[in-house]
Amino acid sequence: MVSSLTKTTVKQGAIVLGLMAFGLIALHLFSVDIAHAQLISTEDVPQNVADATNGEGSFRTLARTMVNFFLYFLGFLATLMIIYGGVLYVTSAGNDEGVGKAKKILIYAVVGIVVILLSYAIVNTVIGAGVGDQAST
Repeated sequence: MVSSLTKTTVKQGAIVLGLMAFGLIALHLFSVDIAHAQLISTEDVPQNVADATNGEGSFRTLARTMVNFFLYFLGFLATLMIIYGGVLYVTSAGNDEGVGKAKKILIYAVVGIVVILLSYAIVNTVIGAGVGDQAST
């Protein structure tokens, strides 16, 4: 007799394998041959790229600008979560469930800010080293 846990595990394994196979087939069908892909057209001269990207002429600088934008946005969201957790903590009025929820939100938001700061430092160090910058922007 096969237990229900084993049946569930086999069913979940089959689903994962099916999704992986589907993903590999889709990747094969929609993949682009990198050797023949034309990434830059004849109109993409550095001055045109710099004009279109507000003065950012290199891909690394543009990538760093985009990553920094998303990290700033995530930092803003984490700050809002800290404010929300603080409001929940103050308005819980001693309710253990409310205090627990507020503490979880505060802890996760602080951990998120730490991860965002580390990501910012790593990205700007790695991309800045490739560009040759001595200080990050």
